[in-house]
Amino acid sequence: MKKDYDLLIIGGGSAGLTAARFARRLELTVAIVEKGRLGGDCTWTGCVPSKALLKAARSAHTINDASRFGVTVTEPVVDFRSVMGRVNSMVQGIFESESEEKLRAEGIDVIEGEARFINSKTVLVNGREINARRYLICAGASPVIPPIEGLADVDYLTYETIWGLEELPARLAVIGGGPIGCEMAQAFCRLGSSVVLLEGAPRIMLQDEPEAAEAIAQSLTDDGIDLRISAAVQRVEKTASGVRLTTDEGSQVEADRVLVSVGRRPHVDGLGLVEASVDYGGGVVLVNKHLRTSRSNIYAAGDCTGGYQFTHYAGYQGFMAARNAFLPFNKKSVLEGVPWATFTDPEVAHVGLTEEQAKVRYGAKVEANTWPMQETDRWITEGDSPGFLKVVICPTANS
Repeated sequence: MKKDYDLLIIGGGSAGLTAARFARRLELTVAIVEKGRLGGDCTWTGCVPSKALLKAARSAHTINDASRFGVTVTEPVVDFRSVMGRVNSMVQGIFESESEEKLRAEGIDVIEGEARFINSKTVLVNGREINARRYLICAGASPVIPPIEGLADVDYLTYETIWGLEELPARLAVIGGGPIGCEMAQAFCRLGSSVVLLEGAPRIMLQDEPEAAEAIAQSLTDDGIDLRISAAVQRVEKTASGVRLTTDEGSQVEADRVLVSVGRRPHVDGLGLVEASVDYGGGVVLVNKHLRTSRSNIYAAGDCTGGYQFTHYAGYQGFMAARNAFLPFNKKSVLEGVPWATFTDPEVAHVGLTEEQAKVRYGAKVEANTWPMQETDRWITEGDSPGFLKVVICPTANS
């Protein structure tokens, strides 16, 4: 049977776009099936808009903090509509390089619709059956919505919908102290919102070193954020003036808007994985170290595989999946040491195991060394928040 394409990609986010462009370099015929917007979370609801907003927030903070450096200025006036206008213009600018017209000019077909496998060799899109030599699932992820009583009855925000705000919330409650929650809490606080950040765990930033979490917590508190840890939200209800949140300890928070930021859930539903005989479990598409699924002609990459959910890693996996699908000598593409950063102020960068993780794996021989950044001249002259460099090592027998 003649194939419609060499490679059919389900999902036009970072992984899918990178894979498609690499496949075209191999002179393969390629199509991307996208049911939403090309570009994925990074372009529309993640990296691009969040960093544009953080830049605006940092600009306001710099003005407010200028007197510390002997510069006297008036208090900044934040025009939130203009801030969001710039955010949206940045998004549109980035999208131009990922648009359907741009991709078609590069020889990549774009099919709008929802793809579903009807067997391991065929997908159905808008009633059309499509066959390809190889398939690559890059279905991405979406916000986790926790089962909080009353949450469904309020107009809550997520990282996907917050960019539709036209007015700055006077009072913002943020549920979840992970990277997105901390970034957005700090940004909105610096732009003028009164922010309460609620985290059910004993600390924020659970995937980073405790010292880093403590530094960020102090910075958020210094900015004026009401940080509440070990405060799991049990109930949310509408009030005459907004929204009331009640924690498991009985404390209450009054807010105008609520941002839910407790993680992301990979997309696996509706793909026809059972019909394609593709193994999945734990809410993710199961792949081997080469990103191949249980079917030799079907690969998966990015957030839907349940690994690190970062744009740069998804792009890397998209490239490697396409490479492994069509070139010999497969390369390992599921990595452990993936670098990431949280763009709070101060920023937190991380790669490899934390000290605790290393000790669980390697035992008491693990060592950790910390260098306070305030001991460096540049750090002192810049007047930045206290920070540190931490290195976790496991000495070998020959060291």
